[in-house]
Amino acid sequence: MPKNVLGERAASAPLAAARPRWWQSLALFGPAFVASIAYVDPGNVAANLTSGAQYGYLLVWVLVLANGMAVLIQYQSAKLGIVTGRTLPEHVGSRARPWTRRAYWLQAELVAAATDIAEVIGGALALNLLFGLPLVLGGLVVGLVSMGLLLVQSARRQRSFEFVIMAFLAVIAVGFLAGVFVSQVDWLAAADGLVPRFEGTPTVLLAASMLGATVMPHAIYLHSALARDRHHAAFAAHAEKTDFTRPATDAAAPQVKAVHAGPAVAAGPGAAGQDAGNPDSPDPDAVDPDATGPARIPGPEHPRARTHGASPDRLRALLRATRADVVVALVLAGAVNIAMLLLAASSLRGVDGTDTIPGAYAAIQSALGPVIATIFAVGLLASGLASTSVGAYAGSVIMKGLLRIRVPLLARRIVTLIPALAVLAAGIDPTWALVLSQVLLSVGIPFALIPLIRLTGDRALMGEYADRMPVRILAWTVVALIVALNGVLIVLAIGGAG
Repeated sequence: MPKNVLGERAASAPLAAARPRWWQSLALFGPAFVASIAYVDPGNVAANLTSGAQYGYLLVWVLVLANGMAVLIQYQSAKLGIVTGRTLPEHVGSRARPWTRRAYWLQAELVAAATDIAEVIGGALALNLLFGLPLVLGGLVVGLVSMGLLLVQSARRQRSFEFVIMAFLAVIAVGFLAGVFVSQVDWLAAADGLVPRFEGTPTVLLAASMLGATVMPHAIYLHSALARDRHHAAFAAHAEKTDFTRPATDAAAPQVKAVHAGPAVAAGPGAAGQDAGNPDSPDPDAVDPDATGPARIPGPEHPRARTHGASPDRLRALLRATRADVVVALVLAGAVNIAMLLLAASSLRGVDGTDTIPGAYAAIQSALGPVIATIFAVGLLASGLASTSVGAYAGSVIMKGLLRIRVPLLARRIVTLIPALAVLAAGIDPTWALVLSQVLLSVGIPFALIPLIRLTGDRALMGEYADRMPVRILAWTVVALIVALNGVLIVLAIGGAG
């Protein structure tokens, strides 16, 4: 590491320390906002508009419940990355046999493909509504723009990527919230929609679709990487050159200070004065990727070792900021989702053709005017562009952790664009394809959730940061509800019950 880097950071620490704690915590915001893009992607638009237009306020409770689940789940994922210094896919990959890893990767890849199809289709629909572009051409444009966004993302420019995605999120929020302010929402009926109930097989299908669109598997995998890479930057840069899913044997590998997860961890010299809220302040226990010496990279035979070397005070500060980051980002995303359903229930109920996004756009234009309709389409476009970039990033994290293969993001973006363009070229109804893709995501949620909850509840791995019993009970209840909903969906779909 260049000698002047640490000195410059140390010189800036007193200035950062003078800032109020809330400002220091705000400086750590970002990873949850990137993950939250998955919660306002075009799949959400299709599922929420279809639900509101067909069944009014009936399924408001699904969105409220799903958003509460999302806050819990995304924090757990971020906590895993911050405390252990490894992503969820890396943990799963280090514990599974080769054939199990490949099978697990296959289902995760199918889920990621379904996600990408939804996001590209949504962006293509928006370009068609705004500029009249053919859907296939619109899909290509979305793919090209997402490649540009992925160029911004790198280990050294993650903060820039976060700012870009947060700007898209602001556009999405304006685009989907604007219609609610000029609609005549029946708030009494909306409150009645908080009572859990169904009305036959179609509503169960929609509920599963809304759940899959809200609690998204690829966001669960991704958040552990976003938090790790942002808050342990030196370790993340080193991890890009090292396979942490197996024991290291190369004596020339960079040295990584192993820190046990229990409370006996001792902070390094000067740790007490460290500015835990400032991402640029020096961490006395940070890993120097240029250091040399015998490798001490924990593998599966060292489950108690933490690999990034951060002090307990630093970890506690990061976890406090992460809780706030997750709550703010996902409350915003939840508000956008509920607003879409309320808009459809209040302005599109009973209108012909509103079970499709183009039909909903036309109905919004007729009921609320061309300005609101255009704002809606711009929000949909921002949703498609941002979410497909985040989805490609998530797929790369999944593949690296499970298959131990690093594929350049742009190469992956090109390959994963093909299925979405094929769906568009085949003439399949885009809105129905979006809804079905979200059902597939709902089926994939338990595969991400069960390992996550087992890991965050493992005291041998997480030490003092392991989930306490009330949180574990709540988390396993969430898994049970999701599995039960998917089971009911399958039974009703096969049996044809109404």
